[in-house]
Amino acid sequence: MSFSKILIANRGEIALRIMRACRECDIATVAVYSEADAHAAHVRFADEAWCIGPAAASASYLNQAAILFAATVSGAEAIHPGYGFLSENATFAARVEAQGMTFVGPTPDAIRTMGDKVAAKRAMRAAGVPCVPGPDTSLPDTPDAILAVAREIGFPVIVKAAGGGGGRGMRVVESEASLLSAVATTREEARRAFGRPELYIEKFLEYPRHVEIQVLCDSHGGAVWLGSRDCSIQRRHQKVLEEAPAPGIPAASLQAVGERCVAACRQIGYRGVGTFEFLFENGEFYFIEMNTRLQVEHPVTEEITGIDLVKEQIRVAQGLPLTIRQEDIQSAGHAFECRINAEDPFSFAPCPGVVSAWTVPGGHGVRVDSHMSAGAEIPPYYDSMIGKLIVRGKTREEAISRMRVALDGIVAEGVKTNIPLHRALFRDAGLIAGGADIHYLERWLTQRAVP
Repeated sequence: MSFSKILIANRGEIALRIMRACRECDIATVAVYSEADAHAAHVRFADEAWCIGPAAASASYLNQAAILFAATVSGAEAIHPGYGFLSENATFAARVEAQGMTFVGPTPDAIRTMGDKVAAKRAMRAAGVPCVPGPDTSLPDTPDAILAVAREIGFPVIVKAAGGGGGRGMRVVESEASLLSAVATTREEARRAFGRPELYIEKFLEYPRHVEIQVLCDSHGGAVWLGSRDCSIQRRHQKVLEEAPAPGIPAASLQAVGERCVAACRQIGYRGVGTFEFLFENGEFYFIEMNTRLQVEHPVTEEITGIDLVKEQIRVAQGLPLTIRQEDIQSAGHAFECRINAEDPFSFAPCPGVVSAWTVPGGHGVRVDSHMSAGAEIPPYYDSMIGKLIVRGKTREEAISRMRVALDGIVAEGVKTNIPLHRALFRDAGLIAGGADIHYLERWLTQRAVP
């Protein structure tokens, strides 16, 4: 099946990114927008646009009925969810298919399996993917049983929501004395945030890195992995910058885990792009979750492989087999991505408002994915990310140097942004050395705050 029109159920830079890929494939695009986004860039760029509700995301970008209605009346044959919002919602994917359209992503069953962290862990263990120590069952309800599970793993442990994500619904527990209260608090947080109170428990790795493996699969059994990413520079489990490939990890180790990921995809019948997220400590990989969608940081993989992941998503959704074989994939150079957010660079408080000036850098190896322009308004209702600055170099050292120049050249006025944070990080010896653990940024921020 070939598509002549795709609806993009998203906003901002990712909506524009998908629309550009559609245009390259000669596919018409349909934008949806909230009343707050009536003048947004993705609305102007699309071939047609439909208002789907008021500003609140719950009444617009998460309004499944309104999005499906817009897709039906516009004549779209497929819906691309981007990332966030409904991108990993199995119910929405099933409703899209029930209306005779194609969901540009995995099957609803695959989303359900991998969206449940306990089921995902069970599936990955069955496929031979290394996992963090801990049972692949939900945490029991009785206090004695909960304590017994934690004792068997050994403290410290981390309690997580089975249906969680985005850094929410998790607590580190250092000792038995605080375990039961942490479980009760996390269970209620999970119920409120994700609509289900199920929890699971794992060994807490103290100084790991966050390393990802990107996969691409078709519906004919074809599957490849597209190298690694390091996303360890985080604050409160939220990524700040990413790089590819992950530095300092032997190629043989990456190949072994990449092949396991591909085998797991074949075993669960996975279709589309996906990302396996691992903690990496003392030379070992430990699976934590799979993101069944396009990642925010997908450009760094595109830059080092030369593969357009969005166009490949569309090809696979049309039922076409992969044209890429594992032996065809070559990783060349090094890439970084800085997430540019409208927020205070060190307190991280969001800063909505009007962008009075917006100038982006250029030059060889520099890419900016953004929906901003001078005069654009940043509404207070959505994520604070306003763009991504991506650079590529022949070496990691060249990419760092190029990113410094690019960061010095980007101008965003009228609102606070985290650009000063990125400028400081790319002159920090620890980041330059590579291999920082997931707590590095929070330690760095704490040290910076000390007079």
